[in-house]
Amino acid sequence: MSHLEYSVYPGTGEEHARRFNYSSAVRIGDRVELSGMGGWNPETGEIYREINKQIDQAFEVVQLALTTAGSKGWEQVYRINSYHVPLNNEALEAMVRNMRKWMPNHKPLWTCVGVSRLGQDDMRVEIEVVAHDPK
Repeated sequence: MSHLEYSVYPGTGEEHARRFNYSSAVRIGDRVELSGMGGWNPETGEIYREINKQIDQAFEVVQLALTTAGSKGWEQVYRINSYHVPLNNEALEAMVRNMRKWMPNHKPLWTCVGVSRLGQDDMRVEIEVVAHDPK
């Protein structure tokens, strides 16, 4: 699919692309879609174990992946899918807190799902987004 613009953010994004054979983001015209981003340190790959820190970090990684793909970031996100192990009130409160912080001027679409496992052992959250970036 050579007409699509794939991108990978530096550090952990590059490592995941090599190790797992996927891209962080793809631009399709004026849309930027992300793979699921977790609460890891983008330089070292360390996954934060505390759920609030992990969700806070996942929002940071989404911002990095979006801006690497040429988007302005969270301000352009209109759709979020989040996956949680477990899905509980603490995770929901951390998601809402971050959504209010990163998107103070709009309320995106959001689907939130509890799952039994994510891509790596210590992952407790994975966030996919779609952003509209008219360039």
